[in-house]
Amino acid sequence: MSQVLHTMLRVANLDAAIAFYTDVLGMKLLRQSSNEEYQYTLAFVGYGDESEGHAVIELTYNWGTDRYEHGNAFGHIALGFDDIYAACDKIRASGGNITREPGPVLGGSTHIAFVTDPDGYKIELIQRSQATAGLGND
Repeated sequence: MSQVLHTMLRVANLDAAIAFYTDVLGMKLLRQSSNEEYQYTLAFVGYGDESEGHAVIELTYNWGTDRYEHGNAFGHIALGFDDIYAACDKIRASGGNITREPGPVLGGSTHIAFVTDPDGYKIELIQRSQATAGLGND
């Protein structure tokens, strides 16, 4: 059996990134480690661990780097929620940046929303009952 284990994002402020994914999106900080010799810190966040079959996000902080160029190849990370409208209200109340209000995707019936993390990465929220329908373009 094969599975997606994690997606790695390079972040400029590890504390802000961890706070966003845990406090705003409700993930757990699963583990964190630093490498003194090569000067980086890794933090893994998610709703459950890879060992439980969950895909997680690896936040990589390279010491002394305060900015990254995103380029135009990466699109977004998609997360399924039981109620994206309530999730957006909670995210907004926690200081999160909603960049597309929840509603139907253009030309379809799936309900989506977008938020942006502190490093500018896009996170798509998909109504859970529709999360496996293969949707969402930003």
